[in-house]
Amino acid sequence: MNIFFSVGEPSGDQHAAHLMQEMQARRSDLRFSGFGGPQMEQAGLDSLFRLTNLAVMGFFKVIPLLFQFYRIVKQAERYFDAQKPDAVILVDFPGFNWWIARKAKARGIPVFYFLPPQLWAWGPWRVERVRKFVDHVITALPFERDWYEDRGIKVDYVGHPFFDEVSNHVLDERFIQLWKNRRSHTVAVLPGSRSQEVGRCWPVMIQVLKKLHARHPDATFLVACYRDSHRRRCLQQLLIEAPTIPAQFFVGKTPEIIEAADCALMVSGSVSLELMARKTPAVVLYRVSRVTGILGDLFLQCPFISLPNLIAGREVMPEFLSVGNPSKVITGITDVLDRWIRLPEERQQAINDLLEASEGFVEGGAIQKCAALILDKLPTTDLSASMPASTKAA
Repeated sequence: MNIFFSVGEPSGDQHAAHLMQEMQARRSDLRFSGFGGPQMEQAGLDSLFRLTNLAVMGFFKVIPLLFQFYRIVKQAERYFDAQKPDAVILVDFPGFNWWIARKAKARGIPVFYFLPPQLWAWGPWRVERVRKFVDHVITALPFERDWYEDRGIKVDYVGHPFFDEVSNHVLDERFIQLWKNRRSHTVAVLPGSRSQEVGRCWPVMIQVLKKLHARHPDATFLVACYRDSHRRRCLQQLLIEAPTIPAQFFVGKTPEIIEAADCALMVSGSVSLELMARKTPAVVLYRVSRVTGILGDLFLQCPFISLPNLIAGREVMPEFLSVGNPSKVITGITDVLDRWIRLPEERQQAINDLLEASEGFVEGGAIQKCAALILDKLPTTDLSASMPASTKAA
């Protein structure tokens, strides 16, 4: 049985890779093809194109890639005609994945959307696309389930896969203790997973680090980079602009850095859920163009709001939107981090806010539930193959 994936975000690559592994453990006759990233390829994806290389944000960033996206859609269309996969699973990346859903639906291939687009925020009218092109919606957020149900769309809620990864990840305790046992404060810095984000936000972050270092010379900054190319880029720019700042750069140590840090400065993204799960107070930075800022104010129902704040219904992670001159945002972010370092009671209150917000929401099992839902809706050629490995062993 051939399952086709279309995944364009780095975080989606991670979630989809784990979903593939869970599905394969439950049903041995599965094979996977489609578009994804390096983690999915390592999990067994027969990759037609590494779509995560094209992860960009913003209207003007997408325009130069339109022809390439068109060619990839046509590639999927030819593959559907030649191979007729048994199902298509989409993960996030809506601008592109709507076209994959359309092409699959036209050929009678069942379409699953895991981590569907945040239509409640940026385009409620697009819900008609879900009705027309998606057979099964599987959501990670409880309020999102309610939103789809209120519009008469069948939806299953499984929880967020980030919490599976938090609970399953074996932490490098030596690394954590190395930084926790220091007498100085440790600040995590997360510049983002997209190269575009890093280029836009890291210069602002450097200015925050300069101001914070002036107030707390003993503080250490641990920078969690998604790729080695990001690490080199960030390090080079820091050495040019602020060579005396005590910053350490790492790739593949994001969970450990979050766990070890007293507080964090992050670019907006789904990693905010890991900070929420690990109860690490964080400030969220958005850096957008003037055009994007104006469009957000005009058209988005929930512009530039992090998931923990949406889940809590209030601000449990201070957010700063930077459009144009970032000086006020730099000062505001520095002040929040400064208070968390100077005043233990303020930092503890931030931790308590995260604890309250995560109650009843931060739980594992999302990937297992998602795999079971999808496999339950697929035809079974061999009943024994659909049983979990542990069951067959018994």
